[in-house]
Amino acid sequence: MSCKVSPAVSLEARLSRWPPHFFFLISATFHYLGPALAVVLFQQVAPLGVAWLRIATAAAVFALLRKPWRVFLALNRRDQRRLIAFGIVLAAMNSCFYLSISVLPLGTVGAIEFLGPIILAVSQFRTTRNFVSLGLAVAGVYFLTRIEIQNALIGYLFAFANCALFMLYVSIGHKIASSGVIAGADAIGSAMLIAMITIISIGIRDAAVAFLNPVLLAAAAGVGISSSVVPYVCDQLAMKRLPAASFSLLLSILPAMATAMGILVLRQLPSGAQLMGLALVVAGVALHRPEIKRVARRSS
Repeated sequence: MSCKVSPAVSLEARLSRWPPHFFFLISATFHYLGPALAVVLFQQVAPLGVAWLRIATAAAVFALLRKPWRVFLALNRRDQRRLIAFGIVLAAMNSCFYLSISVLPLGTVGAIEFLGPIILAVSQFRTTRNFVSLGLAVAGVYFLTRIEIQNALIGYLFAFANCALFMLYVSIGHKIASSGVIAGADAIGSAMLIAMITIISIGIRDAAVAFLNPVLLAAAAGVGISSSVVPYVCDQLAMKRLPAASFSLLLSILPAMATAMGILVLRQLPSGAQLMGLALVVAGVALHRPEIKRVARRSS
């Protein structure tokens, strides 16, 4: 007697034949392809409008796939408050990220935000390796910012705010993951819905211009899927088979990928000093050793 294999199980089995590094590369590509496309949209939709549309799209996709509100309602009050805080931080982080890339090169913002994980690594594991890593990253950010900071101060304020919020996002995400009461996809799905509600009052007005333009609406949806859905799914496929140390090392690709997307999509050509700064940040990210847990890397 033959038994049928569900399409989902069959698909997962087929995907497991691909090397995990392949999924990480896809994730890294889409992780900053989405923001690069968002910058293009800024010509017709204000940054906060694009941010809200991107969050709303991701929230809709996760809602259809996971129905996260069922899990949220089943949680106790403490876990619900933690998840609400996760969503509020996600909303603020995305808003600051999009406001910063509307002023600064994508590669610069991408490098600055990775100061956060290195600082967290130093705070949790005070090793010589992590302190050297932090020194390299700080030196790299100095090279990236010292030329432009006078002309784009507001952009840097939002970029460093995004970095700080990223650290808070990771900390809350680790607590949620450690509790073991909610799966990663359900946590992100719930957080996206909360984030969408959090900034609806400041984002929907700017987003309204896209509601009557199917092309703009489709483009905004593409930003959301590229920024959150594809990277999250690929991260999970990669982390299932990659050791934590290997995954941490691969994260060093991301600042370089941000610069690459800035060059390819936005024609943001870095200077020699900026390339040196980027190289130092990449070296710092590659050197540091954090505690990796199975939560989304970020959702911006």
